Amino acid sequence: MTRTQTILDKQQRYLWPNHILYYTDPLPLDHGEGMHVWDVEGNPYLDFFGGILTTSVGHNRPEVTQAAQEQTAKLIHSSTLYPHEHHVNLAEKLAEITPGNLQVSYFTTSGTDADETAVVLARAYTGYQEVIALRHGYSGRSAMGMSLTGHASWRIGGTQIIGIKHALNPYCYRCPLKMSYPGCDVACAQDVEDVIKTTTSGRIAAFLAEPIQGVGGFITPPPEYFKIVTEIIRNYGGLFIADEVQTGFGRTGDKWFGIEHWQVEPDIMTMAKGIANGFPLGNTITTSEIAEAMSGQGLTISTFGGNPVSLAASLATIDVMKKEADPAHVAKVGNRLRSGLERLQEKYPVIGDVRGMGLIQGIEMVKDRESKEPATEAINQLFEECKTLGLLIGKGGLHGNSVRIAPPLTATETDIDKALEIFDIAFSRVQEGM
Repeated sequence: MTRTQTILDKQQRYLWPNHILYYTDPLPLDHGEGMHVWDVEGNPYLDFFGGILTTSVGHNRPEVTQAAQEQTAKLIHSSTLYPHEHHVNLAEKLAEITPGNLQVSYFTTSGTDADETAVVLARAYTGYQEVIALRHGYSGRSAMGMSLTGHASWRIGGTQIIGIKHALNPYCYRCPLKMSYPGCDVACAQDVEDVIKTTTSGRIAAFLAEPIQGVGGFITPPPEYFKIVTEIIRNYGGLFIADEVQTGFGRTGDKWFGIEHWQVEPDIMTMAKGIANGFPLGNTITTSEIAEAMSGQGLTISTFGGNPVSLAASLATIDVMKKEADPAHVAKVGNRLRSGLERLQEKYPVIGDVRGMGLIQGIEMVKDRESKEPATEAINQLFEECKTLGLLIGKGGLHGNSVRIAPPLTATETDIDKALEIFDIAFSRVQEGM
């Protein structure tokens, strides 16, 4: 029996059956180096999904590994009952690169934790309870996270926390209002006010949204969207929570955080995934004034939040970003990737839409461009073809027909060109079979 089969047999016997596994023959990974990972049989793959946008500066990055190893040898855990220099130093560094007056942080272990912390804070600050989220959005797997999420398939057990309402999302390719941008006057943004007026008490705690919806299939709003929505939200007493779990740390190019492209300043921002290159860490950052609202509210703690090892890895990760993978670099290689994908779109009718920014690029696959019927079988074939050719990618979207492309931010032009070459071959095979 091969090593792969041994692992898959144990997977079936000892792990819950609802674990999501890519590919007809799932791919057990053994190790990684830079832009590549190897399976347990020794086959290499160019990684263009990065552990779901988490391996931000490449696999086994020496500076990050060394920082984590050194901290592990000193102190693995103490809890936040005791101050630690990594804790305060990382908070200081994030205050320097986040937009506006965001300054004070609360560290947790994941994006789910970060989003939930943000909602608790908004409710404490405003004194209101109701929260507006977006359809097609994703906020994690806790009861609160699933309630904020706008996908039926990700809301296990019919989870519903009272007080969360969902507005239309800015999905221009599949506009729920059957309109076209820019002639629509961004009507989806105005829907937020209608939701507040008709489904809430008219006094809301917050609006939570991803600048680019990740699980939704890298849905990217038009330039005016967040300015309009932010004004509406604040008129009804609410705060704007920008969920940067997938878009943060320069991934969108040119800016350190995605929301900066829409020229608005969030009141609260959440982040995780790429913050520590794979080590578990989440953060909720806000202004000093808003954070003060938690004082006197009662006791709270995150046992593993602010873990010294994860914090050390994060500090090293951000240093690598600044030296080799800053927003300017991401914009450069991201533009090269986008141009290549648009050329493929011209060549292959199965590609209905290309969207995103920087190194968060999505492809929506359709059976034909006029009907826009989701090509779910075609995307499954694309995954198998890319795997055979040595390229790992992600998928998403309500219909599961969106390709999610998000390599480590350290990707070079050579890496981009290699991925585009593989995509060209894979799409040609898919198109032939349609």
